[in-house]
Amino acid sequence: MTDKKAMDKLKGKAKEAAGKVTGDRRKETEGKSDQAKAKAEGALGRVGERAKGVKDSLGDDK
Repeated sequence: MTDKKAMDKLKGKAKEAAGKVTGDRRKETEGKSDQAKAKAEGALGRVGERAKGVKDSLGDDK
């Protein structure tokens, strides 16, 4: 996970916790959404890396 994604996930956790403490359901939901977004971006990045690995393993048969 890149630093940006890790920071986004951490910010999401902080928002969620702040929302729970203050009773702000909107802030809590925003935090959960931020975490899900960071997780999805991480998964997308891993899929891209795996696709590149498959491409590289097939190689050039010239």
